[in-house]
Amino acid sequence: MMSEVVVFHGGTDIVEAPICRLGRRNLDFGQGFYVTDIRKQALDWAMLMADRRKKEPVLNRYLLKRDAILTEGRCRIFKAYDLDWLEFIVASRRGQQVADAYDYIEGGVANDRVVDTVNLYMLGLMDIDTALGRLSQHQPNNQMCLLSQDLTDKYLIYDGTEAI
Repeated sequence: MMSEVVVFHGGTDIVEAPICRLGRRNLDFGQGFYVTDIRKQALDWAMLMADRRKKEPVLNRYLLKRDAILTEGRCRIFKAYDLDWLEFIVASRRGQQVADAYDYIEGGVANDRVVDTVNLYMLGLMDIDTALGRLSQHQPNNQMCLLSQDLTDKYLIYDGTEAI
């Protein structure tokens, strides 16, 4: 039996049937449906979105058959804030659509702990060695980006929504 991972999507809407190709294209891992296995991270995001949108926050919960996706899909996993991760994030944010080669991408979020480093590097105000040195001081949190609608429909099972 394939193992299931509990994952969360924080926001302001109940999402029973995620659609992968909605939203902005130039996000960390491209235009997909983002989840995390870190509940607090999803809660924090839901609160931020609720504040911006002047709506109530919700936390959507899913069961992800991650092993099946890793077996069937074209996947990329980033285990650290390293050169590969940084180059991918920069390319994505510059609109290079590097995520289009994948069905599933997992790794650290370019959030408030590391985004200044990413931005300074992108602007040419920080060299690669300094950027990597700063990034190495942080333990990555985790985001999973589902880019294939077929795999999402097959392996991401809605498990309810809770009001926060």
